[in-house]
Amino acid sequence: MGMGADTWDWNLKCFDRYIGKSRSANSLSGGESFMASLSLALGLSDAVQQNAGGIHLDAMFIDEGFVSLDAEVLELSVRTLSDMAGGSHIIGIISHVAELRERIDKQVRVEKTTVGSKIRLRA
Repeated sequence: MGMGADTWDWNLKCFDRYIGKSRSANSLSGGESFMASLSLALGLSDAVQQNAGGIHLDAMFIDEGFVSLDAEVLELSVRTLSDMAGGSHIIGIISHVAELRERIDKQVRVEKTTVGSKIRLRA
């Protein structure tokens, strides 16, 4: 990582176990980028809680990203987030992916109508 005159020049690498080599984060697919971002967010959450003297993060909101996942990775992501939500965390997912609607039991749905949006709760 180097620093230019006005900006940071990030050269983030990811280790790809499939090929056994590191590669640039710029080469990640949409699904891989999403999983890397989710992993970093979860790791950052753990680091903040361990090092920030009493701060406890109870909620996390994830906006989109699921559309780029294949079925296997979507299943792993949903299972991981469900396990976290089953504990002491609140996980909010903002998504248009139909498969997620079927898997998530508690929902806040925003629906467009001719007179504006309405909110519908599904528990």
